[in-house]
Amino acid sequence: MTSDSLHAFTDWLSRTPPSLVIQNVTWIVPAVQTVHIACIAIVMGAMVMLDFRILGLAGRGQPLSVLINRLMPWVWWALIVLLLTGAALITGEPARSLENPAFQLKMVLLLCACALVLTVERGVRTDSAFWDMKPSRKTAAKIIAIASLFLFAAIVFAGRWIAYFEVY
Repeated sequence: MTSDSLHAFTDWLSRTPPSLVIQNVTWIVPAVQTVHIACIAIVMGAMVMLDFRILGLAGRGQPLSVLINRLMPWVWWALIVLLLTGAALITGEPARSLENPAFQLKMVLLLCACALVLTVERGVRTDSAFWDMKPSRKTAAKIIAIASLFLFAAIVFAGRWIAYFEVY
């Protein structure tokens, strides 16, 4: 999407009835942001626990498959709520988000992080000991865990920078 067409879209979206409601009802944005931040905490907490387990820093006595089966439903449901609350926030201030390079970076990082999470989860769903069977897979899992920690932290920072990056 070109810059001009993105700007035209955000201009149109900001004049729609849902956007006008979000813009004019003072409690909506803080309430939606609160839910959004709570879901970020759920995802971050679960991913740190999972990545630390993969790295051998915590939970070594628990099989990775058990931890994935316990945590991933929380992650995926929280990501769905994040999508919905994020859509509401974007609808209320479309130019602030969609035209913002920090937001665009956040979305790219999120797609990369989700791909890594799906890779780990798929391996365990295929075979509960998938990441524990071969040394090369253990090494790959550790690289994925480090990348995951980096990506999820970067997503939080990029999300926070949205408020401070001026879009002209």
